[in-house]
Amino acid sequence: MHALVMLTRANIRSFVRDRTALFWTLAFPVIFILLFGAIFSGGGDTTYNVGWVDQDGTAASAGLRQAFGQVPLLHLEDGTLQASRQAMQKGALNGIIVVPAGLGASVAAASGGPGSPGAAGPSSAATLEVYTDPSQQTASTTIRQVASQVVASLNVTLTGRSPALGVTDRTLQTQDLTSAAYLVPGILGMALMQLGVFGAVPLVAQREKLILKRLGATPLPRWTLVGSNVLLRLLIGLVQAVLIVGIGVAVFGVQVLGSLWVMAALVVLGALSFISIGYVVAAFARTEEAANGIVQVIQFPMMFLSGVFFPLEIMPSVLRPIATLLPLTYLGDALRQVMVSGSAFAPLPVDVAVLAGWFLVCLTVSARFFRWE
Repeated sequence: MHALVMLTRANIRSFVRDRTALFWTLAFPVIFILLFGAIFSGGGDTTYNVGWVDQDGTAASAGLRQAFGQVPLLHLEDGTLQASRQAMQKGALNGIIVVPAGLGASVAAASGGPGSPGAAGPSSAATLEVYTDPSQQTASTTIRQVASQVVASLNVTLTGRSPALGVTDRTLQTQDLTSAAYLVPGILGMALMQLGVFGAVPLVAQREKLILKRLGATPLPRWTLVGSNVLLRLLIGLVQAVLIVGIGVAVFGVQVLGSLWVMAALVVLGALSFISIGYVVAAFARTEEAANGIVQVIQFPMMFLSGVFFPLEIMPSVLRPIATLLPLTYLGDALRQVMVSGSAFAPLPVDVAVLAGWFLVCLTVSARFFRWE
């Protein structure tokens, strides 16, 4: 029994001294549950920016706006349809509600108001147009449901009459978008992220085994050795893009709406950005185990806070600023804009500028601190 106790004590000391094992065994599960808990507990503070286009200009339309304005989930912004559509395309609005001309007359007819011609028939009901973006699934569903509920409540007040108001769903795109159309660009971005940052692990392993030192002693210029590694990963990234997009198109019916050349350029830029991040990790990680730990710490926040799997609007407001710092947020957003014409988290030039910025900064840091032995 004494030997068992002593051996257990020795094993505990050995385990505690291994900081990498200690982190992944104890700290990481705690971080994981806190991260998921924060993401899925944040729906209560969500507010959607919705454009309000009043083409009627009557007291009835003003009352309707007041009714929608009392919904805590919605923040209404007045404007024209053209301006609102442009703002929605740039990601400034989550939806648009258009009040058609003739709404006041329909309400007056349904309520039997003064001067009304009588009960409104089904054909005389005014129809609100609700524009949403199917690629933003949570916002789209919520805005449509809120609009339907508000209109239904107003119709109920007109007892004994035909409905004065109806709701018609419109989409920002002319093509229908499926869940796969939202996920495929995000999954492609995630694959490029993993391709780049996990490249740090074999580099550190080769340095530990003195392979890099031997290669550095050869007549070949070091830039040639680095360039061949980068070129290999770029080719793998392009193959990944062909496979992921090809499966999305052939199996799930995803329609690629944008330019294939622009998409290919984004794949190359995104891969370069994450490869440069991988080289920064390789520059500072001393062991293969440390590189593995650092890579996991980098990739998990990006997977769950960048909108790849979960729309950013379901996250609590305290986590959303973090998404603005992550390169995967901008790569996924750029790919989604080009591939399926989804509404933007940021304008496409901003996405490109952020990715290029990450690439240049990480390239500079890795060139300064990378060690061959």
